[in-house]
Amino acid sequence: MMTVNFIAMGKLKESYFREACAEYQKRLSSFAKVTVKEPEPVDLPQDPSRAQIDRALEREAELIRTQIKGGFKVAMCVEGKTLPSEELAAKLEGMAGGGISTVNFIVGSSFGLAESLKKECDLRLSMSPMTFPHSLARVMLFEQVYRAFSIINNSKYHK
Repeated sequence: MMTVNFIAMGKLKESYFREACAEYQKRLSSFAKVTVKEPEPVDLPQDPSRAQIDRALEREAELIRTQIKGGFKVAMCVEGKTLPSEELAAKLEGMAGGGISTVNFIVGSSFGLAESLKKECDLRLSMSPMTFPHSLARVMLFEQVYRAFSIINNSKYHK
């Protein structure tokens, strides 16, 4: 059974987003071992400079690195590749067939991920060219990973 780690900066504040993520986590646990790790984002002033943002992202990258215990690393970022659900499923299935037992989906804070961390990842993935609230994007990621495993397992969820 594959292990899927969701490493996302910060806790979800809204109960409805937490509940949605919990529901997909429960569903996904039928197909994979699922963990969620939520390191605390670095505090920034109201109107941070680019240098302050970059320093914060590097500190957050260090926190994220402590949560990764090997495996395939996916950086969720706006400039990443967009994949249809079927291709994500095929990619995950190919990993499992190739001996990769752990996949780490990494979600940064509101300013994203440090470039140094993105360079260490095996895949840069984007949900869409559109912009979504951070909390909603996390729900969407959970849903898409669940959908991918549903496709792999010939479930009726994906139509």
